[in-house]
Amino acid sequence: MRYINEMQFKDKKVLVRVDFNVPIQDGKVEDDNRIKETLPTIHYLLDQGASVILCSHLGKPKGEYKKELSLSPVAKKLEHLLDQDVEMAPDCIGSQVEALVNDLVPGKILLLENLRFHPGETKNDPEFSKQLAKLADIYVNDAFGIVHRADASVEGITNYIQSTCAGFLLSKEIQYLGKALAHPDHPYILLTGGAKVSTKLGVLLNLLDKVDRIIVGGAMANTFRKAQGYSVGQSFVEDDLIPNASEIIEKAHSKGVSLYLPVDYLLGTDIKSTNTSGVCPFLNVPDNEMILDTGPATHTLFSEVLKDAQTVVWNGPMGAFENPTFSQGSFGIAQTVSSLQVLTIVGGGDTDSLLKKCGLEEKMSFISTGGGSFLEFLEGKDLPGLKALGMSSII
Repeated sequence: MRYINEMQFKDKKVLVRVDFNVPIQDGKVEDDNRIKETLPTIHYLLDQGASVILCSHLGKPKGEYKKELSLSPVAKKLEHLLDQDVEMAPDCIGSQVEALVNDLVPGKILLLENLRFHPGETKNDPEFSKQLAKLADIYVNDAFGIVHRADASVEGITNYIQSTCAGFLLSKEIQYLGKALAHPDHPYILLTGGAKVSTKLGVLLNLLDKVDRIIVGGAMANTFRKAQGYSVGQSFVEDDLIPNASEIIEKAHSKGVSLYLPVDYLLGTDIKSTNTSGVCPFLNVPDNEMILDTGPATHTLFSEVLKDAQTVVWNGPMGAFENPTFSQGSFGIAQTVSSLQVLTIVGGGDTDSLLKKCGLEEKMSFISTGGGSFLEFLEGKDLPGLKALGMSSII
């Protein structure tokens, strides 16, 4: 796999796959973090004398044009961030687009319209891939958030364009996550939360051979406690994954990996409630109550487990943090992780949102721009977008 700083871009047409799948409200970008993350790659290509063609998806238009999913607001935001004009194409393929590309001079930017307006994008259609490839001399992938999907602009295009490489953002993701898998400093701790064991099962099983400790919070911890025979009242549980939770508990024990679960909870009768039902130990959750956050004893325990960590990988909140009534556990663990002077790697949309609410993004070593790709990378899977660039394995 080649990286952007190993290539020559002068007077070249360069197609860059970016991830501009950002929230848009009333025609304006609400959160521009993903756009900002691509700026180093865009600036570098412009400085190298390239003609820059950007392509991305937005939302799920399912192969049809939908005005509300146009990338036009992104073009305006990008113009503001770069302080230069960004031309917006009416489509991502076709004669009109080809004419715009032909007229694009070095140092200028063209943003293609939403790739998913064409069904060929998500179907990885060879003809659609060829039409994208003919727009450029070089293909740069800088969209980590989409490398787990074998889409035309991610995987298919690399079969029809001679020169490919990873952009700075993609390179940074590989650097940080690769270190977490291949060369972590110890003690190495996986901190995981959120609602479902099902989305984290592969990560838990893969990292059992690498981590020293695992902390499980959020609603997914309910499935583990139920697997141990404890009642969780009316709380969310994945009953079909209780055997898997039991397997992870047993494997962790056999491998000498310490597994920590909440020891007390903040209870409520409704996830939207403005009142709690108080704190109780994990041993005796009332049948009519829901576990909606971790309690103070759990925060003390988890903080103690984390205090000598050298590597922390974190995905998922500790409770229903979107409701301020049940946000203390998640906010508390965010404060703890942010205070560690070690490698802290964070991934997942909910965790990112939590850190924004706390104002602690800058305190983390690295926040991944991927959701599904972050988890699949940590599972040790070969991701289609990385494999297409020549990365044969994660480690």
